[in-house]
Amino acid sequence: MKIGVISDTHGYERRFVQAVEKFFGGADLILHAGDVLNHGPNNPNCKGDDYNPKALANRINNSEIPVIICRGNCDSEVDQMVINVPIQSPYAYVFAGGKRIVVTHGHTVMSDAEKDEMAAHLKADIFITGHVHKNVLEKRGNTIFLNPGTISPYLSNNENKKTSVAVITDEKIQIFDLDSGEVLMSLNF
Repeated sequence: MKIGVISDTHGYERRFVQAVEKFFGGADLILHAGDVLNHGPNNPNCKGDDYNPKALANRINNSEIPVIICRGNCDSEVDQMVINVPIQSPYAYVFAGGKRIVVTHGHTVMSDAEKDEMAAHLKADIFITGHVHKNVLEKRGNTIFLNPGTISPYLSNNENKKTSVAVITDEKIQIFDLDSGEVLMSLNF
């Protein structure tokens, strides 16, 4: 099993392509924890020449690897009009490699206590969020909590401003620096 995990792409198409080509090759699935396009092409909060939500939508629509997306706080019904896979569900529940994986953007379950409660209720082995644009990889109780961070250098809240994605395999979960390929965090099952 190999699953690519990404969040908070916010319309940055080339960085999405970089993640897929560099880290997600041979993956069975890509899980996206929301904030895919960022409310269309005229959003003043988006910077850089890589902001291209239409091209990102086309990449997702034509992905050879199946993409499962949960809705983030910046995803709208208008975004759904250009993306062929559902993005309006606030949660995705996936069973892969013998693991129960819950994906939610995280804006409705902000505290660790809220996440712990939801993960326990859903019997999640892995609980994936985004929203805060900062890496998290830790085990609490029976659940591994993962936030892959963001691919946007303009939005990263990591102290070092690194952008990142995660990969789940049968053996471990790793968070990678999108640019250098450096392993930022790793946790074995």
